[in-house]
Amino acid sequence: MVDLTVIALLIAIGASATPAESYTNHTVGGDAGWFFNSTTNTSIIDYSNWAANQTFSLGDFLIFRTNTNQTVVQTYNETTFRSCNTDDASDDDTFHYQAGGNQFGEALTIAVPLTIEGSNYYFSDADDGVQCQNGLFFEIDVKHGQGLPPSLNQPPPPPYTEPPSADSPPSTTVTVAGAQPSGNGETRNVASMRVVFTVVLLLLV
Repeated sequence: MVDLTVIALLIAIGASATPAESYTNHTVGGDAGWFFNSTTNTSIIDYSNWAANQTFSLGDFLIFRTNTNQTVVQTYNETTFRSCNTDDASDDDTFHYQAGGNQFGEALTIAVPLTIEGSNYYFSDADDGVQCQNGLFFEIDVKHGQGLPPSLNQPPPPPYTEPPSADSPPSTTVTVAGAQPSGNGETRNVASMRVVFTVVLLLLV
């Protein structure tokens, strides 16, 4: 008769040996890529439907296979997303990705990391927002998953401090080696005066 305890232990060991969940690269639109059909004036596929069938987590990447006829805008601002343009967008919540292409129709691959949990919005603002208005957009909900990997979980740079100008007055603080703090110096001066005063009294007696 097979020992059920042994089987349970083997199952537990097998489960613990399962490799940890890895981060995922999501190719936007699958084989269709990220494109707008200017002839039909519609996106090449329904990107919202594509996104609805994916699971997104912190540390994943969105891979946009596209060309310079489209743009890639990422925003955390729903108002910007609904407006299909970045005219009033903030630099803190909206990012315009470019891969250096200058020629019309030049192939591009743009990798966008998912670093903010919650709602993330994507659209193309090309043709004054016409592409976005006609289907080249989608929204995703980013889960925590494993959290950000170390490569993406870096502290922000320190705030910029303006260097002093040539007209700024020089600092008046001077540090002298071996000098005592002002409080100790005052104590020493009072003690010295007490000694002198005592000597004078002894001479007068």
